[in-house]
Amino acid sequence: QVQLVEFGGGLVQAGASLRLSCAASGRTFSSYAMGWFRQAPGKEREFVASITWIGASTYYADSVKGRFTISRDNAKNTVYLQMNSLKPEDTAVYYCAADENYYGSRYLEYGFWGQGTQVTVSS
Repeated sequence: QVQLVEFGGGLVQAGASLRLSCAASGRTFSSYAMGWFRQAPGKEREFVASITWIGASTYYADSVKGRFTISRDNAKNTVYLQMNSLKPEDTAVYYCAADENYYGSRYLEYGFWGQGTQVTVSS
């Protein structure tokens, strides 16, 4: 199993940047594909980005493409989400997720989740 803890959320103004980190412990980090999801109040959890086991491939939701970048450092057991040009509609709790076999956009397919970190973007 793997345990996930997110860091880096906060309150920023529109146009600012934030970098989220997700630290993993437990099983070998490179055994897991990783994803970032977010959930705004009253809305369903939605896919943000994902990255394959050694970072060879990355995938993004259309709403964040060109603004957000997912990356991973397997030596540090950490996955990152660099968020630039933030918009008020990016406000949500951001979760990282891990799965040994899946790296797509369906959140129900991921087996392991962090507790989430709040990102609030003011206009």
